[in-house]
Amino acid sequence: MVRTASASVAAGPTLAVVAREAGVSVPTASKVVNGREDVAPETRRRVTEALDRLGYVRRPRFDAAKAPRLVDLVVHSLESSWSGAVLHGVEEAAHDAGLEVVVSAALIRSRVGRPERGWLDKLVARGSSGVLFNLAELSDSQYAWLEQHRIPFVMIDPVQEPPAGVVSVGAANWQGGLTATEHLLSLGHERVAVIAGPRRTMCSSARVAGYRSALASAGVRHRAEYVRHAGFDESVAHRRMLELLDLPEPPTAVFVCSDRMALGVYEALAERGLRVPDDFSVVGFDDLPEARWASPALTTVRQPLSEMAATALRSLLRMMDGHHPESTRTELSTRLVERASTAAPPPA
Repeated sequence: MVRTASASVAAGPTLAVVAREAGVSVPTASKVVNGREDVAPETRRRVTEALDRLGYVRRPRFDAAKAPRLVDLVVHSLESSWSGAVLHGVEEAAHDAGLEVVVSAALIRSRVGRPERGWLDKLVARGSSGVLFNLAELSDSQYAWLEQHRIPFVMIDPVQEPPAGVVSVGAANWQGGLTATEHLLSLGHERVAVIAGPRRTMCSSARVAGYRSALASAGVRHRAEYVRHAGFDESVAHRRMLELLDLPEPPTAVFVCSDRMALGVYEALAERGLRVPDDFSVVGFDDLPEARWASPALTTVRQPLSEMAATALRSLLRMMDGHHPESTRTELSTRLVERASTAAPPPA
């Protein structure tokens, strides 16, 4: 027979009920529950029998020394598969290390040159042992605040070059830009454009530099009008692609510095009646799930997002244990994933 208990019964008797049943005070019952020695044997017997008779559930005592350490992960958004890959990497590495993770789905911003006190104060109040910042752009005062409070932190794919001594983990963006462009050149494309992210971001600048290096090595003329910036935004990338198609001599292929932007490029090409890859070739960057779901499936440069996040967490753990990192910058390799969005250029 299955018996359904009421909420009050399911919760079990309180210590006050146990004390009344045993004929002792609540403090005395508490001493017995907590294993204190300063209780008479007969009193201990009565309390113990009452505990067993009433089914009192002893709650485990909190041991701060055995409690898992806490780290914060500050991400720019929880809405993208990019952030999902980062969260996956951090979660797996944290589980292996016995850490708990608190996720903040917004970047902290400075106000009149000072840290946003609310988030920073909460960081200290909850006793976080360290912080991972994903795609964060911190002010000088925020860096100083973290240093002042001796909170170790690691940057995952920082937006800008962090100050000297700040530990960061990223991808080999220059090599990725080089590989993407070399792939298009190897197919016979000479009019290759690039749609990049913001000019001032580290990853975008490195990918464009790799693109230019590939052109130079192949003896292909660099055209300034073929370099466009879109801020990693799908709708802006759509507009930039239309601008490229409106040039007197439009490109026949484009390296797009994120898979999300590549979807906007696909849309622009479809509006102009151009087929991928028969009429136009596209290479993305990231290798997010969207790259596989696109039609046709997107050739892209894979950056190991989950591995980057896990590496950052392990670096943070060593810093939390008092070890100085051997290097402040770690770059994980990228590789080209060939799918169906690239082919030889159409006949002239």
